[in-house]
Order: sequence, then C-alpha cells, then structure tokens
Amino acid sequence: MRHKKKSKVKSQRYKVQRGFTLVELLIYIGMLSILFTVLTQIFGSILDAQLESEATSSVQQDGRFILSRLTYDTRRAQAIVIPAALGSQSTSLQLTISGVNYTYGLSGGNLELTNNLGINAINSGETTVSGLNFTRIGNSVVNAKNTIQIEYTVTSKVVRPKGQETKDFKTTIGIR
Repeated sequence: MRHKKKSKVKSQRYKVQRGFTLVELLIYIGMLSILFTVLTQIFGSILDAQLESEATSSVQQDGRFILSRLTYDTRRAQAIVIPAALGSQSTSLQLTISGVNYTYGLSGGNLELTNNLGINAINSGETTVSGLNFTRIGNSVVNAKNTIQIEYTVTSKVVRPKGQETKDFKTTIGIR
C-alpha cells in the first residue's frame, strides 16, 4: 500500500510541472510568423490603395477647378489680349474683365493668376501643371465671338507604386 501512495505523489508532481514542449513552441512561432506576414501584406495593400486614391483625387479636383476657373473668367471677359491674333498660340492667357487684366501663366509647375489683387496659385500644392497652351481660334468676321482653345496637363505630386497620376485636359471656351 505504501508503494501506491508514492506513485500517486510522483504523478501529481509531474502534472504540476507541466509546460510547453519545443515542438509546440515552434508550431506557435510558425503560425504567428505566417499571421504577421499576411497582416503586413494587407497593410501594404491598404497603403497602396490610399496613395492611388489620393493621387487620382487631387489630379481630378485640380483639373476640374482649373477648367472651371478658366471657363468662368473667359466667359465674362470683354477681350482676349493674349494670344492676340487668330491661330496664334501662347503659354499665357491675358483677358480683360471689367477693365482689369487677368493673366494666367505657369510658374514653377503652378498655374498662377495675376491681376490687380496680386498673384494667386490656381492649382493645389498636391499637383503640378505643365504643357499649358492657349490657342486663339475663330473666324475673321468683325463681330465674331473670341474663342480660345486651352490645353494643359495636371500631374500628382503623390508618388504611388504605379508612378505619378497624370491627366491631360483640353477644351474650347468662347466669350459671351
């Protein structure tokens, strides 16, 4: 009987000292490393999608705002000063609106408007504008409407995995 009590005590002692084996630890570490790898890839994909969205959004917003601003000012202008002659091209546009000269031109990748109030950047700090070209079109009839063709490219400063977002804009606007 005495012998049975000793073995019971030994088996209880082993149960108390139980822990993880080396194999179990390796399995847990392997599973955690796979989980961290998957989470890292998901996080990277989320960041790439955010950069893509930012780049596309800034180019679209600035491109449309520039187009709206040029349309608004051209339609209310009394005269197109530069480019002066039919068929001529220029990298700047000068309009006369209520006796004030409004001049659009590029400076350091920014489209700037210069008038009696000073110089204002038209695009945001998240984009650059290039390839700005104004062409005077129309016919030679004395009372014909003055019309201008506008071309420009807006490029995002946000660098995404696929490269920079770029969009070309082109329209024709006439004085009312």
